[in-house]
Amino acid sequence: MKPAAPRCIAIAGPTASGKSAASLAVAQRWPVEIVSVDSALVFRGMDIGTAKPTADERAQAPHHLIDILDPLESYSAAAFVRDATALVDQIASRGRTALLVGGTMLYFKALLAGLDTMPPADAAVREAIDARARQAGWPALHAELARVDPATAARLPPTDSQRIQRALEVFEVSGRPISCFQSGRTHDPQSPLAPDHLISLEPTERSWLHARIAQRFEDMLAQGFMDEVRRLRGRGDLSTGLPSMRCVGYRQAWELMDQHGESLPPAQQTELRERGIFATRQLAKRQLTWLRSMPQRKVIACDAPDALAQVLTSVAQRLGEPA
Repeated sequence: MKPAAPRCIAIAGPTASGKSAASLAVAQRWPVEIVSVDSALVFRGMDIGTAKPTADERAQAPHHLIDILDPLESYSAAAFVRDATALVDQIASRGRTALLVGGTMLYFKALLAGLDTMPPADAAVREAIDARARQAGWPALHAELARVDPATAARLPPTDSQRIQRALEVFEVSGRPISCFQSGRTHDPQSPLAPDHLISLEPTERSWLHARIAQRFEDMLAQGFMDEVRRLRGRGDLSTGLPSMRCVGYRQAWELMDQHGESLPPAQQTELRERGIFATRQLAKRQLTWLRSMPQRKVIACDAPDALAQVLTSVAQRLGEPA
């Protein structure tokens, strides 16, 4: 007797590795519903800069956890685990398989390994940290973190403001390094996702991914990304202190507009391209580092000519069906 199909399968990978195309190819062949594993796609009104699936793409298969929050709101790994676990159950009840797709590796790790109880966010402490950063710069706060939590500081670049802020916040609230709240387990037996059901698209040649990242950023600009940022700025209630506006591309555009006005001069348009592409490359590097900490993942070379066929074969194997 054929074993029961898994309730969920995942496709992960760095930005621009072909995850969306792979997920739609899977959806054309099997009864799946796509669950986004992306901390940027949850926000409404942020479509171009997040490479959000188009209306036509979303019409090809049900998509979940997209456009669920206003950019003023925040979304956590704990909220993702809660929502994704509920969706996996709901999708299974419809006789379908949840296909988890995205590049927010913290969400994948939280779903696979479970979450440790950490101090909740403290708005007053966070604002005080941001004020120090505005005055001294994030590298100075990185040095501050190195004094109280050297292990965490060692794995964070001095410009990773979001993680430096959270690590300092946890230390100031609890008096303990954030690493004390992060267990070493790799899999929670209660997780709906089995470690070997994670398919990972990873390039063998980093230059291939870099070229795709650069082309994607150019395409975003051509599609009206700057107009999208201007609309968000026009609301009057958003700032780079919010998780939504820290997303790659948005932050760089916002900061340059603050300095040079919303119609950027040609030199600053070039600077935006350079900064946006560099920040996206850094994001991809961090994503690949996260993935390598998940040894049971099934790695597929996303720059291989037959990458898509390999994804379909791998999904078929996990569903217990002929390739």
